[in-house]
Amino acid sequence: MFENLSDKLQGILGKLSNRGKLSEAEVDAALREVRLALLEADVNFKVVKDFISRVRERAIGAEVMKSLTPAQQVIKIVYEELIATLGEPSRLNLSGPSPHVIMLVGLQGSGKTTTAAKLALTLRKAGQRPLLVAADPYRPAAIVQLEVLGKQLDIPVHSEGTEVPPPKICSNALKRAREAAYSVVVLDTAGRLHINDEMMRELEQVKAQTHPQEVLLVVDAMTGQDAVRVADEFHKRVGLTGLILTKVDGDARGGAAISVRAVTGVPIKFLGVGEKTDALEVFYPDRMASRILGMGDVLTAIEKAQEVMDQEQALKMGQKLVKGEFDLEDFREQLRQIKKMGPISQLLDMIPGMSQLTKDMAPDVTDKQMKMIEAIINSMTPEERRNPRIINASRKRRIARGSGTTVTDVNDLLTQFRQMQHMMKQLGGGGRHGRGGLKGLMSMLGRLGG
Repeated sequence: MFENLSDKLQGILGKLSNRGKLSEAEVDAALREVRLALLEADVNFKVVKDFISRVRERAIGAEVMKSLTPAQQVIKIVYEELIATLGEPSRLNLSGPSPHVIMLVGLQGSGKTTTAAKLALTLRKAGQRPLLVAADPYRPAAIVQLEVLGKQLDIPVHSEGTEVPPPKICSNALKRAREAAYSVVVLDTAGRLHINDEMMRELEQVKAQTHPQEVLLVVDAMTGQDAVRVADEFHKRVGLTGLILTKVDGDARGGAAISVRAVTGVPIKFLGVGEKTDALEVFYPDRMASRILGMGDVLTAIEKAQEVMDQEQALKMGQKLVKGEFDLEDFREQLRQIKKMGPISQLLDMIPGMSQLTKDMAPDVTDKQMKMIEAIINSMTPEERRNPRIINASRKRRIARGSGTTVTDVNDLLTQFRQMQHMMKQLGGGGRHGRGGLKGLMSMLGRLGG
């Protein structure tokens, strides 16, 4: 979502890094470019004005002008003020007696129903017993969609068809939750194509009957400044406690994420980062600011890895890497684990210093190329995967036919894998090659993908 903005900000701040000292005029020139970059990213004008004002006030002060590294100080100030604009981290309020009610509101098409299922899955992983509620009787397809998602996730769904009004559906669902000891009730309320008074009155009635601890607005990040207007209107009528930005992985300019919290004062709690039901991330302002400025997001990468990887298996793999015993069967297993974590380009963006490398690799490293690599390995015999050195010309032709690739592709994979084995051994042993090893490894993975 922030790719264009991130590129521009990194370019602007990178120019400052080449200078030993900074004058007030140079700071102002850089901030004019930052202002333009933010406006082009569809950030609210008032938010941009306030942000630039705060940064300038600090950037021309003593903490920068008297610093030995003024450019780094300016980058630090931009980072800190970006975090301040994005707001403090905020978590769901699940205190007090259960069942806790979470009411999702939003316009039709914002991804509310899918988000309800994602949120329920997230809550279950946290040890809760969620009950999904199909409270949109005006769209039969929404009821069916929620029921299908609930069945896929093995999460119960309360629905009463299209004849019962939403306040009654939600009231009955809350009664069921108390009787069946569900700890959280997630209300998927009705949306409209636009905000209207009838819609708002209905939401006010649902809120009055269920007393939700959380009223979360689901906002499509790709709608830009319109998302800010929608959030402001919902907040005035139903009193929002948080926001969930969806379609963050789409081709959006990112302005909504930066603007919506600053304009409404309502914290962003989650980000929808994909279509799969597990593609919901807790929002961390500092991590988002770090990603925007190209500093990576190692903590999120680690958390993703911990979710999908077996710790005992990871330890065994690490030992094999150090000993140089890592074979193609191990490599295939690692590819499968990595695919569970999401697109490889997104993962590399989370590693500091890798953002430029991913641009150099794109569009080589994609899910399609990862599948090609896996297909080549699958076309080998177990003996060939364990000992690639036995793969001669005739075996290569057979492997290429079986995987729908060429002999050149097979040769490239084997060559790069041997180099990767060597590099992994150097990484495991440390030494003078260790520092640049990770970058070289990722570059090699890019060539493997191509």
